[in-house]
Amino acid sequence: MSTLYWNANNSAVLIGRSVRHILRSPDQAMTAIFLPVAIMLMFRYVFGGAINTGGTAYIDYVLAGIIAISVTFNSTSTTVGVADDLERGVVERFRSMPMSSVAVLTGHIAGAIVRNALSLAIMIGVGLLIGFSPAAGVGGWLGALGILLVFTVAISWVAAILGLLAGGTESAAGLGMILVFVPYLSSAFVPPSTMPDGLRAVVEVQPVTPVVDSVRALLLGGPVGNSAWLAVLWWGGITLVAMPVAGALFRRRSRR
Repeated sequence: MSTLYWNANNSAVLIGRSVRHILRSPDQAMTAIFLPVAIMLMFRYVFGGAINTGGTAYIDYVLAGIIAISVTFNSTSTTVGVADDLERGVVERFRSMPMSSVAVLTGHIAGAIVRNALSLAIMIGVGLLIGFSPAAGVGGWLGALGILLVFTVAISWVAAILGLLAGGTESAAGLGMILVFVPYLSSAFVPPSTMPDGLRAVVEVQPVTPVVDSVRALLLGGPVGNSAWLAVLWWGGITLVAMPVAGALFRRRSRR
């Protein structure tokens, strides 16, 4: 019990550190707020009139995809933050204290969840201002938020792995962009049925598509089908693999 309390207390301290970084860092605010909103406005007003979504207003169709993209945008801050802690010797200073090693990564993951919660709230608010019309009840909102939480946690652990693999903050920024472009090859912007056969086959089986499809259906009050379960299975499984991998990489890097 004392070990559990010690780990939880250490994690709480570093979670607070990550949250303070968000409040004090203009670049994290830019990533969390302005970039996703700018993309949403661009697709709503520049491309929206040219894209056929089968009778659904384009802002209603695209918002779930923009939310998924914002999660991957925000993951770059996790990648760079982990690499920066290693590069500047912060982890070495923590290791010289009676501190749980798992708390360092836990702090970054919790910080990512806070960033994404802030980003989600602002995007929903701006979406409502420009025509987003959700039809979800309480259950639909809770279901959508639950799926987004599973997705965010998994992406954040993968981002932490990229930060641990990077040689420094500059290379971490480049590695983090790998995750940014994953949602573009999904149903985020256009229905897969409008894509060429080969591309559609890839889009329909990649793991971001069920996240986007299920969140969209839940928010609009439409049929969810099996996309919600697929999203949870995909990203829950990725989390179960990524967590021990990140822990092993962190222990190896921190001993160097």
